[in-house]
Amino acid sequence: MKRSTRWLLALCGLGLGALGVHAQTTRPAVQARSNGGAGTASAAPHADARWQESLEAFALADQAQAPQPGGVLFVGSSSIRLWSGLEAQFAGETIVKRGFGGSRMFDCAEYLERLVLPYKPRLVIVYAGDNDLAEGRTPQQVLASFSAFVEGVRRALPDTRIAYLSIKPSPLRSALMPQVVETNALVADYSRHTPNLDYIDIYSKMLDEQGRPRAELFQPDALHLNAQGYALWRTVIADHLRVPEPPR
Repeated sequence: MKRSTRWLLALCGLGLGALGVHAQTTRPAVQARSNGGAGTASAAPHADARWQESLEAFALADQAQAPQPGGVLFVGSSSIRLWSGLEAQFAGETIVKRGFGGSRMFDCAEYLERLVLPYKPRLVIVYAGDNDLAEGRTPQQVLASFSAFVEGVRRALPDTRIAYLSIKPSPLRSALMPQVVETNALVADYSRHTPNLDYIDIYSKMLDEQGRPRAELFQPDALHLNAQGYALWRTVIADHLRVPEPPR
């Protein structure tokens, strides 16, 4: 009887020990979901179905007249979408405009296969990031989205050059200027160390002598560019297009 009791106790001890081991091995996974996993999900935005209409419109335009490969593709938010006459702004260049208002750098990376890859451009100029910051994302998260964009282009189109047009200093979002400066600096540094990647500075050229956004470059909403603002952008980008590409 005593031997049976000792045997039963031994079995119970083994069972409890196994439960303890199981708890130790599964608890970190639970903590990862409740801490890191949830934190990552809340920090990263979701792909937004509101872009579907814009993406379908791009597809219909391509069906009507497919752009020639090897051109310059402009991708990004409303600053690209609202650039009237962009396609004719750069003589001798085939320009494709694929801006969708309100979009973020995250969205440009998410919809890369529909926004960039079909056109096989020689150069992609990207303007995005300020909407990410306005929604509370960090400069590091914007850089991560841009890096994902760059890597996605590289995998499919290794010879395509990419240029990041720096985030502009909008009067309406002057409170975000420290984050804008940090984001631009992160992207500029990343671009210096990445082959076939350029950083185009329009931020500094849109500031007055006191370091404030030049209000005369913006529409009354103090967020979107007016004709004078786009004329400045065109000059800066045209200078970049004329510069011979340095060896990497």
